[in-house]
Order: sequence, then C-alpha cells, then structure tokens
Amino acid sequence: MRSDDWYVTEDLDRFLGHAGGFLRSRPDLHTVALTVTESLRMRGLRAYGGDEPPVFGVMERDGQVRGAYFRTPPYRLNVTPLTADETDALAAHLVAVGHSVPGIIGTRETTTGFVRSWQRHTGAAAALRQRQRLYRLGSLMTPQPVPEGSARVAGEKDRDQLIRWYGEFTESVGEHSAGEVENWADHRIAYGGVTFWEVDGTPVSMCGVTPMVAGQVRIAPVYTPSHLRGRGYAGAVTVVVSRAAVRSGAEEVLLFTDMANTTTNVLYQRLGYRAVADFEVYDFQGGAGS
Repeated sequence: MRSDDWYVTEDLDRFLGHAGGFLRSRPDLHTVALTVTESLRMRGLRAYGGDEPPVFGVMERDGQVRGAYFRTPPYRLNVTPLTADETDALAAHLVAVGHSVPGIIGTRETTTGFVRSWQRHTGAAAALRQRQRLYRLGSLMTPQPVPEGSARVAGEKDRDQLIRWYGEFTESVGEHSAGEVENWADHRIAYGGVTFWEVDGTPVSMCGVTPMVAGQVRIAPVYTPSHLRGRGYAGAVTVVVSRAAVRSGAEEVLLFTDMANTTTNVLYQRLGYRAVADFEVYDFQGGAGS
C-alpha cells in the first residue's frame, strides 16, 4: 500500500462524515473510537485535556474506507484493525505528516505490525505496556451469593466521591490527568453514567458505562478501593449496570480487561461476558517520531 492512501484531519465532523459508517460497521472492535469521538462531539475537542487538538486519520482504498485512527494528545494513538501492509503504510504516513506517536493501542495483530514498521521508520524503542481482552456480554448471569447492599446511580452530591475514586483508578492504571478527572465526573453525572454499590448508605464500589453509540455501550471503569475488594461488590454492581444497558436497548455490551488480572477475567466470564479479541498497548521512546 501507499502512505498517501491515508489522510489526516483535525476536523471531527469531516472525520465522522467520512469514516462514521465504517466505524459503525463493527461497533464491537471500534468501540473506543465510537465512544471517544461521541464524547468529543458532545463535550468539545478538549474533553480529554491536553494542549494540542485531537487528530483523526482515514485510510481509503478503491473508494471505500478500510481503516481509521485517532489521537487525543497527550494520549496514545488508537487504531482500528489493520493488516501488516496497512500498518506499514500508516507508519510511513505518520512520519510524513510529522505527527508524534507516544504509543499505540489496537488489536494484537495491528500493534505487532505497527510496532515493527514504526521502529523501522523512526528507530524508536517500543515497550509493551499492557495486554487487554475485549469481551461482549452473552447471557447475563448473577454470581451467588449476592453481597449485602444495593445499587444507586451517582448524582451531583457524589461529585467529590467520583473525582476521588476516578483519580485513584486512573492513577492505578498509569493514566492520571487531574483536569480530566473533574470533567469526567461532571459528564458522567450529567447522563447517569456511574452506579454505586452501597452498604448501609456508604458507596463501596462503582461501575461506569459509556453513552450508547451505534447500538453499543462499554462498561468502564469498574473500581473498588483495595481494602474493600474480594467481597463481590464489583460483580454485583456490574450485573446491575449490564442489565440496565440491555434494558435500555443496547445491542452490544462490551468491556475491556487487563489480561494480567486473572481475578477480573474470571469474574466477567462468570457474569456471562465472552471474549471478542485481544488488544495490546505499547509505549514508544526515542526515535524520529517521538
């Protein structure tokens, strides 16, 4: 392939007008692109912080869109599934337009090809940060026994709690951004996007869900403070949120797990989630494209 099969834009409407149909054709594999671009559309282009505007790219061949990417600086490049030839053309394209790439997130096959090409084009060093697995809900199951407590949708009075817990969550996964934490809390409160599990009126766990786009929602994040784990709270609140998503009309309920976390992978399978695809997260250091 040629690198000029790709084009780049900072115009979100142009990107969605051109690639929206392609993204909606596989809402499971494109869940992050769909939810992030919807968030940017609703909340503004600086919804994820950063001093630079987001960038979007589209690959078109024979008159059809075959791939897409986006990046919300300072975060990593997020890429739809690509072949080895397509990832090589993407790497050449990004070098040609002068865009820095601090890292990449994509399906395992896509990241494998891109990392190889990016290193050849730029000389950058690549470090595998995380292996993830994407799951789709099949038949929802409630693990027994159900822990004490009940679920409640978080509201404005819970803002400080949400900011604190989301800050702890993002810090634990190495993605902490102070400004984004407050924006995230306000946005989630606005559409009822976080549910607590409470015991005696005290929140002990939370489960978030993204707005529905293209018939799909994604469960994220699920967080329980370390001293409260192992009691079934995360599973209980995830069941409640998953059930509500199905009842609201979601055709696909999705979530990502860290493959290194055996506990969560076993838990979500017990709830009825089934594997769709494996993803990888890489960081780049040095080289011409950093």
